[in-house]
Amino acid sequence: MTLRTIDSLGPLAGKRVVVRCDLNVPLRDGVITDDGRVRASVPTLTTLVAQGARVIVVSHLGRPDGAPDAKYSLAPVAARLGELLDRSVGFAADTVGSDAAAKVAALGDGEVLVLENLRFNAGETSKNEAERTAFAGELAEFADAVVSDGFGVVHRKQASVYELEQLRPSAAGLLIAAELDVLDRLTENPERPYAVVLGGSKVSDKLGVIAHLLPRVDALLIGGGMLFTFLAATGHKVGSSLLESDQIETVQGYLTEAAERGVDIVLPTDVVVAASFSADADHVVAAADSIEATPFGASGLGLDIGPETATAFADRIRGSKTVFWNGPMGVFELAPFAAGTRVVAEALTEVDGLSVVGGGDSAAAVRQLGFEDDQFGHISTGGGASLEFLEGKKLPGLEVLGWQ
Repeated sequence: MTLRTIDSLGPLAGKRVVVRCDLNVPLRDGVITDDGRVRASVPTLTTLVAQGARVIVVSHLGRPDGAPDAKYSLAPVAARLGELLDRSVGFAADTVGSDAAAKVAALGDGEVLVLENLRFNAGETSKNEAERTAFAGELAEFADAVVSDGFGVVHRKQASVYELEQLRPSAAGLLIAAELDVLDRLTENPERPYAVVLGGSKVSDKLGVIAHLLPRVDALLIGGGMLFTFLAATGHKVGSSLLESDQIETVQGYLTEAAERGVDIVLPTDVVVAASFSADADHVVAAADSIEATPFGASGLGLDIGPETATAFADRIRGSKTVFWNGPMGVFELAPFAAGTRVVAEALTEVDGLSVVGGGDSAAAVRQLGFEDDQFGHISTGGGASLEFLEGKKLPGLEVLGWQ
């Protein structure tokens, strides 16, 4: 089976179309600090508006624990969406209540309405299938058709992602189709050399993707907090750096398998070590095998890859035809420990081939560091979904749209 697309829904003029977007954006004092996911929703919404559909946008934001919470309101997102669409966008103060019902009923052809946060309703994320189905049924009352376009949640079995799509004619939006096209290129005959850059805090978060990619890639470049478990697996002391001792044996197995397969696992040769987790902490560059030889001794914290490693990673990235990157190289939020992530990001902009930033913290990092989205081949809107896809897992929000 193949992914159902919007065309499969037939003429949509005058039809009420509920669109499940992922508008889970960061807010600070009610102001959006990164509107990447809102911008990513625009092509699908524009397409539906142009067809004369009556567009009802639903999304979650944050984790409000199944009850209304003003700090997680989608009102600022609706306002930003109106700016991006260059049209008036309505907003309902509830999701399936009286305000939503009245405003859905008043919608005209080509008009757009955003409903309040899905997760203000316990049924959205309930572990109980009957509760999810009941809430999906309330959403379905507003819909003649459903378009699923929230790639960042397709790995979750939630009411608006899985059950709703079974209650009305449903299809994938343009964003999901674009994300799958890129992920397909990463897994089916990728152009070589193929390098994967993995960072972030925990190696345990990446075990599945490492296992699945080892037979498929030419090189794995390891940075971020997870690098210290790899260093420990090769016999090095890592001070007080983040370490998952229970994963050392697993990592040693990966190192052995990589050697047998002829895959390069490229580990840092130097790291930035600090006295404490602080932007103004004393810090030095140390060889990766001498972390505890710094002035901080066994209390030193590794918080970034070093400049020698960053240069080596950048050279390997620029020399590849396909690159997937997930996870910052260091604590990029603190200026003294952002250099490794910046160098890697810059190298990805120079790839002569496909460069993919795998969503989540990586996407936040490149934007915070001043890069533009169009400098990369693709920036995913779903870090967790991307990783689970690359692990070879079945994603319920895609299966329900016909994807196999």
